[in-house]
Amino acid sequence: MSLFVPTAPLAPNPDTATGRVEMPQGFLWGTATAAYQVEGAARTDGRRDSIWDTFSTIPGAVINGDDGTDACDHYHRYREDVALMRDLHLGAYRFSTSWARVHPDGGAVNPAGLAFYDRLVDELLSADLLPWLTLYHWDLPQALEEAGGWTNRDTAYRFAEYAVTMHEALGDRVGVWTTLNEPWCSAFLGYTAGVHAPGRQSRPDGLAAAHHLMLAHGLGIQALRERAPAANLGLTLNFTVADPVDPADPADVDAARRIDGQFNRIFLDPILRGEYPADVLEDVAPYGLLDHVRDGDLDIISTPIDTLGVNYYNGGAVSALPQESGSGGGGTRPEGVREADDAAPVRETSSPHPAADGVHTHSRGLPLTDMGWEVQPEGLTRLLVRLQEEYTGPRGVAMYVTENGAAFPDVVGPDGAVDDQDRLSFIDGHLRATKDAIDAGADVRGYFAWSLLDNFEWALGYTKRFGIVRVDYETQERTVKSSGRWYATVARDNVIPARDDTTRP
Repeated sequence: MSLFVPTAPLAPNPDTATGRVEMPQGFLWGTATAAYQVEGAARTDGRRDSIWDTFSTIPGAVINGDDGTDACDHYHRYREDVALMRDLHLGAYRFSTSWARVHPDGGAVNPAGLAFYDRLVDELLSADLLPWLTLYHWDLPQALEEAGGWTNRDTAYRFAEYAVTMHEALGDRVGVWTTLNEPWCSAFLGYTAGVHAPGRQSRPDGLAAAHHLMLAHGLGIQALRERAPAANLGLTLNFTVADPVDPADPADVDAARRIDGQFNRIFLDPILRGEYPADVLEDVAPYGLLDHVRDGDLDIISTPIDTLGVNYYNGGAVSALPQESGSGGGGTRPEGVREADDAAPVRETSSPHPAADGVHTHSRGLPLTDMGWEVQPEGLTRLLVRLQEEYTGPRGVAMYVTENGAAFPDVVGPDGAVDDQDRLSFIDGHLRATKDAIDAGADVRGYFAWSLLDNFEWALGYTKRFGIVRVDYETQERTVKSSGRWYATVARDNVIPARDDTTRP
């Protein structure tokens, strides 16, 4: 199979486009959060600074100078939040543990930090919710960053030690373990673009970080497998679907190849094929990726996994030429940075792609979320089918959609309700796209809505809301939105109702 095969957008399956859709028996319904985005309690019970605590103090790095000091106070309100999930008929909660809380400064174990996750897991189990634990969602202890962070090979080994700590504490009750969430963001938004913590802007540093993150994943999988042979182990990657603006133009096709290579395949191929793609190595050759690859690394990185988490928000149409002014937007911004143009931090940043100079995103006139991302459900269908055919299927790896959702400018009604029909429609469309992929042969076993709660949206602070539950950041009051009530019926019945169903909130 060729390295990149552009395909035309798919028409929705007429059997699932608008009617009632029943999902496969046993399909898992959940929601997801991340520790730094929701926990708060940043300096409680021995927690010390992560790279996000430090990054948030840089002038202009985060909108309004926001940080995760309080966030949603999930640390103290987890019982209330677990009760919400139970009332929403969910089967699983995908959460991350904070490395900076468990190993403050990357050092000795902090028993008080571990105790929080012990309480959380017990609360989830008492509510018949599956704990789906992610070890790393971007909160590297600041002390490890000062020792080189993910550009330092030693950090990968420290991560494996952290994985063992968590398993020793929770392995008797947690059976699903995810090593990393979205290493593309950690490596390239954090070390190449400067958009995310730690805020570096270096192409070589981003590539070094990418390799060491994957090494950490492999070492973590090996350590967990040794202790729990029957556990469900995997990682979560974020994906785009890169389409050439003109499929007949070799330059546009090459632009899409570069984005696909430096967003998707730079992680997929080492982890699931045990090798870096040859074309990606050629693209990034000037920036020293292979300087960090040692004998045996790719064998470690490709240690077999059980599950691939698939995070999908949108794809993109890309070209070697800028979009003409007045033709629908898109402009000449480098492809890949996911923050919205109208609310970007004031600090200057760079393209996250180490070798995609001259690649431009074009608007296709699709509806946009509050992040400025195009709404493209059929891209999820194509992505899942491609992953099944080229990566997961041949290796017996199951897939779960572990993040999918949308930010919209919610309006609170006079009665305090939030009738977020745009978010509801977004989730509805992507669930139908998931079912289309399943019908086409993709082994997809569950869906996690992003996010349970409105929360700290990284460099955009508290200006964007993704939750199916509204959080009033002044009072910490939770209010289930229309999308949340609708999602609860879907999870309860294992059915996506017809779009004209009168029971729709």
